[in-house]
Amino acid sequence: MSLYTNKVELIGYYGSDKTIALSAWTSTSRDLDKKKEERIPELLKMLWSNGHETPFEKGIVHFLVDTEIASHIHILKHRISSLNAESARYKELKEDKMYIPDDWPKEWQDKLIDFTNKSNQLYHESLRELEPILGRKRAKESSRFFKTYNSQIAGDVSFNMRSFANFLSLRDSKHAQKEIREVANEMRVLVEKIDGNPFKETMKLIGK
Repeated sequence: MSLYTNKVELIGYYGSDKTIALSAWTSTSRDLDKKKEERIPELLKMLWSNGHETPFEKGIVHFLVDTEIASHIHILKHRISSLNAESARYKELKEDKMYIPDDWPKEWQDKLIDFTNKSNQLYHESLRELEPILGRKRAKESSRFFKTYNSQIAGDVSFNMRSFANFLSLRDSKHAQKEIREVANEMRVLVEKIDGNPFKETMKLIGK
């Protein structure tokens, strides 16, 4: 993996297709035998196709991501996700992570790297020199104006499977910006690769 790419890590999950099915069956009977368990794929398909999506909120996927600001904003716009991220207002960003588009010619990649390095240098210099004048808090929150749009920050984001479907439909799409599309696709792949494939039937429905 390139030094300048976005990164996605699946750090946890809760539930499974069975958890979602049992939630739906709560209105009748949660008793589960082998014959009823075999009906889970059919039940989930029926629920999804008829817009009965609330039971899918019982499955949760949890990621740690390093993304540039544009992708961070795309994730932030999904208000039905849960997102917390490192903040340049509360701490100095000492690790100067950056994203460089891999579809740019090398000449322009090098120019962006150089420009970002200069901006990062100004960020740290301004923070040091403004702190005695403005105080530590104001120096931190205003020096971040030197940070470029391709600066990467760490984010802790989780989705229930209902909101994950919404996210994938909008961001793992040919119409989405390349960077967030790659993040969304990697999230989908990681969920599909969980040991035992606990969301196998759900991902068949929402992963399109």
